[in-house]
Amino acid sequence: MPNPSYLALLESGALAERVEVLMNSLASCNICPRDCGNNRLENELSACYSGLLPIVSSYTPHFGEEPALVGGRGAGNVFLGLCNLRCVYCQNYQISQTFKEQQRREVSFERLAEIFLELQDRGCHNINWVSPTHFAPQLAKSLLIAAQRGLRLPVVYNTNSYDSVEVLRLLDGVVDIYLPDLKYSADEAGREYSKVTEYTRHSRAAIAEMFRQTGAALIYGPDGLLKRGLIIRLLVLPNDIAGIQESLRWIRDELSPKVAVSLMAQYFPTNKVGADRYPLISRKIRWSEWLTAIEQIESLEMEEGWLQDFESAAEYYKPDFGNRDAPFKDIADFQRARPD
Repeated sequence: MPNPSYLALLESGALAERVEVLMNSLASCNICPRDCGNNRLENELSACYSGLLPIVSSYTPHFGEEPALVGGRGAGNVFLGLCNLRCVYCQNYQISQTFKEQQRREVSFERLAEIFLELQDRGCHNINWVSPTHFAPQLAKSLLIAAQRGLRLPVVYNTNSYDSVEVLRLLDGVVDIYLPDLKYSADEAGREYSKVTEYTRHSRAAIAEMFRQTGAALIYGPDGLLKRGLIIRLLVLPNDIAGIQESLRWIRDELSPKVAVSLMAQYFPTNKVGADRYPLISRKIRWSEWLTAIEQIESLEMEEGWLQDFESAAEYYKPDFGNRDAPFKDIADFQRARPD
């Protein structure tokens, strides 16, 4: 089975060097396109309300990711608290936008390393960093500690893609699998629904860097699970707010038609969405909208990837982070469906 690439960096000393550079970037925080400039080493809060220590809202074996990641024992999901976006429809809003509550869930770098190792001991197939952007340096530092103590699982960078290209370059060889969202094909939608500027430009630049590192090929181990690669997630939104066809065309023309795409049907109106404030996204997607997105993938001859089940997706992926140990109610169903 191929070893995670960070082990070679650990042996050469390059991983420690990368961690030092990443941590120093927190002195005038520029680790995402917001470029706040706050000194997080002194615990000054940036626009994401994050300071020095990482925030872990939940960690658990998770069975709701793409099949190539979950296997029989689940992906080792580490849900980081807070976020550098403010998506009005965020399905994880309980942990991404409850600022004071999440700040009480800070952990030390050593404790985060222990969490990685605990998930490995529980049999998880990878360590899946969920919403890692605003804690990328801290995650790398904890990975260094965990690798020194015996971590051997591939790392998944599960991101909203509002990432710094410079940070991603430092993660080359640290991250094994990139799992980015490509939320919108137009910056106007990013401003309206995620409250950030130039989302499309920044996310495309970030994903292009991820592609430079991995290429289009998905590398599997003898167990049939993904060990290295890039999977781009496209969430279908009502009224084509996401601009799915434009994003697919960009992936095909600027990256490769062989890039794996995960088309997602799980949208449901939540958080701040209501017919009075955001009428265009105040309902679930329709079958016709889902079918159109599938037809667009087929018409562009993009064949690698996954489709969620339209009928069940919106219910399966409703988390309740009030239960930190098992935020997804359907975990037992997933376990029964995927025996070890």
